Amino acid sequence: MKYVEAIRQGFIHLLRTYPNVFAIGQGLWSPWYVGQSMRDLEREFGKHRILDTPVSENACTGAAIGAALFGYRPIVIHPRIDFMVLATDTIVNRAAKWHHRLGGQASPAVTIRGIINRGGEQGAQHSQALHSWYAHVPGLRVVMPATVKDARDLLISAVLSDAPVIYIDDRWLYDREDDVPAIEEHPLAGEGPRVLREGRDVTLVGAGYSTYLCEQAADRLAAERISVEVVDLRVLNPLKREPIAHSVAKTGRLLVVDGGWRNAGMASEVIATVAERVDPAKLRNKPVRLCLPDAPAPASGPLERIYYTTVDDVIGAARALVG
Repeated sequence: MKYVEAIRQGFIHLLRTYPNVFAIGQGLWSPWYVGQSMRDLEREFGKHRILDTPVSENACTGAAIGAALFGYRPIVIHPRIDFMVLATDTIVNRAAKWHHRLGGQASPAVTIRGIINRGGEQGAQHSQALHSWYAHVPGLRVVMPATVKDARDLLISAVLSDAPVIYIDDRWLYDREDDVPAIEEHPLAGEGPRVLREGRDVTLVGAGYSTYLCEQAADRLAAERISVEVVDLRVLNPLKREPIAHSVAKTGRLLVVDGGWRNAGMASEVIATVAERVDPAKLRNKPVRLCLPDAPAPASGPLERIYYTTVDDVIGAARALVG
């Protein structure tokens, strides 16, 4: 199964199993606008449950949050996370706060899907990964699936959570393929970082597409007899820090790969976790982070090849760490 089809299978399971689930957002009746991830769902489940809206990010997000307070489990789809920014007031000042402000008596069980859609010379306002923004906010759960299985299963767990969840998927992962088992529902509260590959020389940590870069780098470094441990964050907020600290205490080296910018980003949070929890005597080298340059994304193919982190970049940084 491909990653993009796994997302679609997650939607099908939720819509078939739970009558109070519906989807709302832009381009949902288009086979290509959300990358085939919701193809023909309006035909199977009806346009009353797959709601294609006008271009108003704040309005459709606010409507979904209101519906969630009355027992529905909506999934809001933003085909580009860049324009989800227009709904940030509703997400940060409404969805994230209602459980707290209502004394725990109600909580908007809304899932807000933001799609990262970079590359292709789309320019600065179509190429961002804003996961660290939303991971900063108490009251929001933030998930970033890297594997095919997680693309399906974390979506299901997010929608069944009673808390508002930001689910972030990346189009650069859509063609990734893997075998997936039958669906088993798991509470989102029980999910967290996962070791995808055991190793002894260096720990590579990523989320979403960055995890995939780490996995590919680990495969190639194995041919050089460099043993890499890959930790996939999966859930950015709340962040369970013990698996990260345990891995780095074992390998003594840390390389964090982040698809966002360096300043105040998730890579900084991972390194801070290690600084707080790992005995410095166990570190064999200083932690290193690979992030985007502190500049808006270019609208030029040759510049994009310099701007975005590649597998070769990860391999080079890991080699330097191991020495």
